[in-house]
This record gives sequence, C-alpha cells and structure tokens, in this order.
Amino acid sequence: MAERYAVYYAPPATSALWERAAIWLGRDAATGETFDGPVAGMDRNRLLNFTGSPNRYGFHATLRSPMRLRREADEGDLAGTVSDFAEANAPFSMGPMEIRSLDGFLAIVPTQQSEELTEFAQACVEAMEDLRAPLSDKERARRTASGRLTPRQHELVDQYGYPYVAEQYRFHMTLTDRLDPEAAPEIRAAAETWFGPLLNGEMVLDSVSIFVEPEPGLAFRRRADFALKGAAR
Repeated sequence: MAERYAVYYAPPATSALWERAAIWLGRDAATGETFDGPVAGMDRNRLLNFTGSPNRYGFHATLRSPMRLRREADEGDLAGTVSDFAEANAPFSMGPMEIRSLDGFLAIVPTQQSEELTEFAQACVEAMEDLRAPLSDKERARRTASGRLTPRQHELVDQYGYPYVAEQYRFHMTLTDRLDPEAAPEIRAAAETWFGPLLNGEMVLDSVSIFVEPEPGLAFRRRADFALKGAAR
C-alpha cells in the first residue's frame, strides 16, 4: 500500500484563514488549485523558495502524523475510526493564536497551548494506533535522522511512530520551511501582514480532517472532514 494517511486539524475549506493559507502556500490541498501572483508584496517565486514542505503537506496542524495503514485495514476503516473519534469529542477553544518561529520555521500557534489541546491530540494518536502499520527500518531511520531527538522522543518514535506526541506535542500550522537568518525578517513581516488580521480572536477546534499522500513524495490532498459532535465537558 503506497498511500499514507494523516489526521489533521485544518480550518474549514471555505474560511478566510484556509483561503489565505492556500494562496500563501501556492496550493489549495482541498481542490488542487494553484496560485500565481505576489503575496503581501512578495514575489511569488521568491515565496515558493521558502514554502516547499508546507505546500506539499497542505495547510494544517498535525494530530496523527502521516502513517501507512496496516495490511488488514483500508481507508474505510480509517474514516470510520475518525468519525467515531469526532462523534465522541466536543469542540473547544484553543484561545488566541499568533505567528511564531519554531526551530527556525514560521507557524501559527496558540499563544499558550492548553492541557486540553495536548490531551486531545494524544487521544487522536491513540485512537488511530490499531490502524497504523509499524515503521519500516527505512522510515524509522528517516524519522530519527536529524540527530536532535531526545531519548524520550526516540521512545515515542518506537511507541507511536512519531517523536512529537504526548507531552512533546506542539500544535502548529506551518507557514514556511526553516528560514535562514537573512531571509527570516522579510518573510516574518510578510506573514504578519497577510495573516495578522485573521488572528485577532480565539480559534475553536471543531473538526478533524483526513489528508492522503497518494504516492511517496506527491502532494497531500484533503480527503474528508469530520465535525466534532461530542457533549462539552
């Protein structure tokens, strides 16, 4: 099975934030539409030099990182599991958001990540675990190749296939690749101009989405959305 699937938070595909992010990244992961022309005063080709990875993955915040399904499972099984998870969980506020540099790349993040958000993300990871194929040796090597993982993060790779889960999780909607120090101020200013007006209020996490990578290296597409319908705690 060549496909990889991920469970993400993504703003509604009709929302201003999704539309602005698609234009910023140069591709709408829901429709496949691509965009030309300058953004926030930046030349499109120059901006594309700094957005290659988020363009391919689509605008999102990771909940369950990309995974292959085990041999006995298929996309219908995943959709059913995600639907059950959405039915059991209620929408909640993530608070106000801001643009921040994380390890050199820009992302939209909560001004303060709540325990509720961290626990929700981990619940999503665990809900999908029975469907996940184990990492191959090659996949594990790629996930640990940076040399920057802590012993705890190596442990999480072996347990969940990904190092940034549980207490290591950071909610972020990625806007750029890692930026060199010379380019960072210009890109940061453009991002603040482009997204700033949309980040004034609180953001509510009210749905989860399945994204799919149809073949290794191809762009992820937004496949299906599931509204959270559980009773508020």
